Amino acid sequence: MSAQEQTVVNGWRVFHATGREPDSPPQLPEAPPWRRFNGARTQPAPPDDPAAALRRLGSHSVTPQLGPDDIDTVNAAILLRRPLLITGPPGVGKSTLAYVIARELGLGRVLEWSVVSRTALRDGLYVHDAMGRAQAIAAWQAGLRDGAPQASAEATTDSATPSSEGQLPPVLGDFITLGPLGTALLPYDRPRVLLVDELDKSDIDLPNDLLHVLENGSYEIPELVRDAADAASVHTSDPGGRAELAGGRVECREFPVVVITSNGEREFPAAFRRRCLPLEMRTPTREQLLAMVKGHFDALPGGAEEMVDLFVQRVQAGGTHSLDQLLNAVQMTTAGGFQVDGDGRKLVEMLLRDLAKGR
Repeated sequence: MSAQEQTVVNGWRVFHATGREPDSPPQLPEAPPWRRFNGARTQPAPPDDPAAALRRLGSHSVTPQLGPDDIDTVNAAILLRRPLLITGPPGVGKSTLAYVIARELGLGRVLEWSVVSRTALRDGLYVHDAMGRAQAIAAWQAGLRDGAPQASAEATTDSATPSSEGQLPPVLGDFITLGPLGTALLPYDRPRVLLVDELDKSDIDLPNDLLHVLENGSYEIPELVRDAADAASVHTSDPGGRAELAGGRVECREFPVVVITSNGEREFPAAFRRRCLPLEMRTPTREQLLAMVKGHFDALPGGAEEMVDLFVQRVQAGGTHSLDQLLNAVQMTTAGGFQVDGDGRKLVEMLLRDLAKGR
């Protein structure tokens, strides 16, 4: 049964964890009244990023390690326009799920926001290159000929009045770039997919800082709000992307599909968890691991099953292992002349080492 046929039968379910690119993007369920937004100036459809999807998913269809209940949780997050909070040990494919959703629903390029201890909310919303703007204004003023009107730099820049030679001053929007979160909240006809990776590594305040943005689907850029111009064209996180903003305000039309990952290093505030749907991912089964390897290598290389069995044994023994380790070990089996049972055994042991031991 095709994904489109399953959608008709199951009604509210549009995601089936097939990982297959659809012939035509499925129609998404209508948002509930309390999760509808009024973003104007609709953005064009986002570009695809097949190279990133290929790195994450391989060239063939993949079946992630999701059971029926997990798939229902993903569908509920899409229908309710709520973030999906995915927890689980490192390396089990939490962030990969964002790419599976984007490919299967035809939602284009995934916007990635990788969180570290110094990450602040503004980093995800936008960046203002104040130094670059100041240098551009200074260079523009230096280029004015003697006798040209010498208005203040800020007033002249805001009004974008050309000089006596017709040269326009630097425009504020040219020095503002929307971050991944800020770009995801632009008004698109279909939702963007936003991956907020490893939120548990953030400063303790970031989850609380996210509450307002995730609830209201909007934010303001103070520099543009104070600007005299009614609208500004700014850069986005998409390559070569631009967006026209009115009054310095951004509001989504369709709330993005937000996938937040956590390795469980700390708990999040109750107010934050209330706004998310939880999903715990576990280590894939042997069959799922074989399917993943096949998706990345087009076919199962010789010795792949032995590597998968060894990987499963290591995981069942209680160690901490990543799916990347398995792919690296299988890749070595494809190297000409490499013998797993010979001198290569020590190298395989190193590739599949227990990450919890620190070496």
